Amino acid sequence: MESLHTKQNQSIGYLLGSLLICFFLYCCKSKDYITYYQKVYEIDSIYRIAKQPEKATDLYRKLFRKYRPLNQERTEEYETYIRTSDKLGKNFGGKRSLYRLIPLIAPYWRYKKADPKFISLYKKYEIDSLSIEQKVAEWEKKLDKKMIDSFVVAIGRDQFNGRSNSSEIFENDLKNAELLKWTFENRGFPSKQKIGLYHKDIFMPLDVIILHMADYDKHYPYFKAKILEYVKSGEYPPRDYAAMVDRNNLHHKIPYTYGVYQGYQNITDSAKVNRNRKSIGLPSLKYRNKLAKDLSDSLKTK
Repeated sequence: MESLHTKQNQSIGYLLGSLLICFFLYCCKSKDYITYYQKVYEIDSIYRIAKQPEKATDLYRKLFRKYRPLNQERTEEYETYIRTSDKLGKNFGGKRSLYRLIPLIAPYWRYKKADPKFISLYKKYEIDSLSIEQKVAEWEKKLDKKMIDSFVVAIGRDQFNGRSNSSEIFENDLKNAELLKWTFENRGFPSKQKIGLYHKDIFMPLDVIILHMADYDKHYPYFKAKILEYVKSGEYPPRDYAAMVDRNNLHHKIPYTYGVYQGYQNITDSAKVNRNRKSIGLPSLKYRNKLAKDLSDSLKTK
C-alpha cells in the first residue's frame, strides 16, 4: 500500500512538473515583443538623451532577464548594454553574454568584423577574432538551407529585369506571395536567424519582398495581419512592417499610418501617427530623427 502511494505521489509530481514546464514554455513563446520594443526606446532615451548610462544598464539587465534580446538596428540594445557595462566596470555576464551576442550580429558579420572596437571588446575577454569566426560558422550551419534556397530564388524573381515589365512583376510577385504564405503556414517566419541576410554573395533582404506585397489588395489583408504576429513574436522589425502598411496607404491616397515609407510628406496628424507607431513598438517621429542623426554622425566619424 505504501509503495502504491509512493508511485501515485511520484506520478502527481511528474504531472505537475510537466504542467509547469509547459506553462513556462507557453509563457516564453507567447511574449509580446511590442512591449520589449517600447521598453528598449524608453531605456535608450535614458542612455542617449538623459545621459544616465548606469541607470540604463540596470534597466537593460532587467529587460533581458524577461525577454530574449534582439539587438535591433540603430539601438543595438544588447551590444550597447554589454559595451556600456564593460566601460562602467559592471558585471554583464562576461564571456557568456559576449557569446550570446554573436548570433545576433552574425547576419551582419561581414561588416562587424571590420569594426576594430568590436573586435577589441572580445579580445579584452580573451576571445579572438578566429573564435568569433568559428561561432559565426557554427551559426551558419544551423540555418535552414531549404528555406535559403527558396528565398534566393524569390529575391531573383523580385528583382528580375529591374522590375521594368509590369506583367513580369505581377507574375513574379504572385509566386512570391504564395511562397511566403506557404512558408508562414508550414515552416514559420523566414527570419534572419533562419536564413541569414547573405547567401554567398547574394543579398537577401526579405523586407523588400514583403514591401511589394502592399501592392496587391488581394493578398495585402493576409500579410498585414499575419506579419503583425511576427512583429509581436520578435521575428520581424516593426519598421519593415510599418513600411508595408504605409506603402499600401500611398496606393489608396490615404494618410500614412506610421510615417515610415517615403518620408513625412503624407503625414496629416503627427500625434495620431506617433500613437500608431507606439502601438507596434516604434519610437516617436522626433525620436526617430534623433536616432537617424546619431547614426549618420557615427558613420562620419568612422
